[in-house]
Amino acid sequence: MTASTSDNPLLQNEALPKFDRIRSEHVEPAIRELLTRLHTDLDALERDVRPTWEQTVARLSAITEPIGLAWGVVNHLMGVQNSPELRQAHAAVEGEVVEAFMRIGQSEPLYKALKALREGPEWKKLDDAQHRIVESSIRDAELSGVGLQGEARARFQEIERELAELSTRFANNVIDANKAWSMTLTKPEEVEGLPPSALAAAAQAARQGLAEGAPEPTPEKGPWRITLEAPSYVPFLEHSRRPDLREKLYRAFVTRASSGDTDNNPLIERVLTLRREKSRLLGHGSFAEVSLAAKMAPGVQAVEQLLGELRKAARARARDEHTELTEYARRKTGNASLELKLWDVPFWAERLREERYAYTDEELRPYFAMPRVLEGLFDTAKRLFGVTVRAADGEAPVWDPSVRFFRVADESGKDIAAFYLDPYSRPATKRGGAWMNGAIDRKRKPDGSLRLPVAYLVCNATPPVGNKPALLTFREMETLFHEFGHGLQHMLTRVDYPEAAGINNVEWDAVELPSQFMENWCFHEETLSRLARHVDTGAPLPKALQDKIRAGRIYRAATQTLRQVYFATLDLELHHRYPAGDDDAPSVLDVQLRIAADNTVLKPLSEDRFLCGFTHIFAGGYAAGYYSYKWAEVLSADAFSAFEEAGLSDAQAVANTGRRFRDTVLALGGSRHPLEVFQSFRGRAPSTHPLLKQTGLLETQELETTAPMM
Repeated sequence: MTASTSDNPLLQNEALPKFDRIRSEHVEPAIRELLTRLHTDLDALERDVRPTWEQTVARLSAITEPIGLAWGVVNHLMGVQNSPELRQAHAAVEGEVVEAFMRIGQSEPLYKALKALREGPEWKKLDDAQHRIVESSIRDAELSGVGLQGEARARFQEIERELAELSTRFANNVIDANKAWSMTLTKPEEVEGLPPSALAAAAQAARQGLAEGAPEPTPEKGPWRITLEAPSYVPFLEHSRRPDLREKLYRAFVTRASSGDTDNNPLIERVLTLRREKSRLLGHGSFAEVSLAAKMAPGVQAVEQLLGELRKAARARARDEHTELTEYARRKTGNASLELKLWDVPFWAERLREERYAYTDEELRPYFAMPRVLEGLFDTAKRLFGVTVRAADGEAPVWDPSVRFFRVADESGKDIAAFYLDPYSRPATKRGGAWMNGAIDRKRKPDGSLRLPVAYLVCNATPPVGNKPALLTFREMETLFHEFGHGLQHMLTRVDYPEAAGINNVEWDAVELPSQFMENWCFHEETLSRLARHVDTGAPLPKALQDKIRAGRIYRAATQTLRQVYFATLDLELHHRYPAGDDDAPSVLDVQLRIAADNTVLKPLSEDRFLCGFTHIFAGGYAAGYYSYKWAEVLSADAFSAFEEAGLSDAQAVANTGRRFRDTVLALGGSRHPLEVFQSFRGRAPSTHPLLKQTGLLETQELETTAPMM
């Protein structure tokens, strides 16, 4: 079935997407029509392009925007409303879309016009944001192979097309592998230790695919279905008293998408080989060099220096943490020779945390009902940044009944942005994780009017059960604050050019600054007091529990730091030194085990294939960039320390500092280099000191007080 283009809801112009009408059959005709228009307009532009802002950047922006908006909606739906029909439609046109954007990136007339603009008389009249956009466009064109000719250019285009297709296949394989595996439990002793929320969620999951006439699953009597999705997987590993079932689940998780129809092993090898070949075509020694050419970090050496410092600060402490955990488990079990397995660590770590800090995630859940958490989150945004968030459900079509729509207003009450919130896990149609994407970018139109930015905020929190509101874990609340931080940078931008508005043109390793910064407020006493209220009684979260939450923040911090260093080091090794495609190259698994030896306390299982599920670097934007989380953590911890120095108990000082953060980090977006933006907020270069202090690792060694990027 095909849809006529005249009433195709994907053929829209800047309006909110018509999610109530968009179907998979709309994708191919809409995208093909938009591509036809794009190529026609590009032909005209390339014939008479002139080296001015209006005739290069502005004109190109107007030409590419329709396909960008439509394709953005399709990609969004691939993540939140996945279906075989949508995948098929997406796959049918994906290659053509990639080719079109490659054509733009490799357009010699545009490249020459941009360089001429930079050298011409108009350059001095352009503002800082315009300078950044032109400079970035020239750099991106060079990284897109604009300088390649003949066979080299043709081969580069083949590589780009294949990489795009491999990325989609990789992500789909992980979704399919997650869906294909589950563990249905029928005996009460099999779910012993699981908290009520996990039992309720497992019973709800068991309703899927239930045979006709079968008794309705209940949290008390089951059956209970455990899956590889985080809201199911994590609580089971942390609470199940059955080591055999924990082992079964853990082994399934670390081997997902590594065999059969969803095997990502060959895709990994192919992706790494193609990225290496692409890098050589561009004249770089490795894909890591290509990746870092557009990042804040000045080079591989600076990244390795940061990871080395963090590894040195964390490794010995992480070993001590494991020894402590082992001794605790031995005392509790009476088994003096017990050696913890990988699937035992989450269980015993949770028991020790509960004992040491005398609270459980389950005790906290009733205090974090989603409606109250949202109220507290929006209240925090108002206190810090002077913006007001109001519900606008029904004012925009949504893709699922659980999705909500909100509008954001400034101090004067004028609307400045909007966002969708898709908060809950839907394993059948929605990929795991959490993310923010721009639905619409801020833009000053030719007539002087302003197009307001709109964001997608997507989480995978535990959904509500029955008529009760969703009760979040503390980590799920943190994730919500995190994604809202990304959303704030998208929505509170004051840049009028889409190419640098919000998170656009912000270097990847700096883009996590606002999101990680917002997580700090989950531990702030006043913020917690406002949002943490018991769902039934309305009583505030007791101060003693708050104190324990804050103390628990650095619980096993070295282990968590080392885990991130492990992932980042492995990512960098695979994209910088690994000779992918060479006949004598070791296997990717050999590389993983070698890196693990220096960056883990317990070595991975022999069958561990976690890389097959590592969508961040094989199906996301984090290839040779996973270090960005730690790089941005340095920035975010330092940014929060500005509020600590001002005085967290001083409401006016917090508000003043918050407005400065809004006016710099959130407002300037990609219009200036992130170091310059940070310095305009902080008054100095970033320092690693606040992060090491925050994670309790400061006293393990003397470190420089400035971050390695300076």
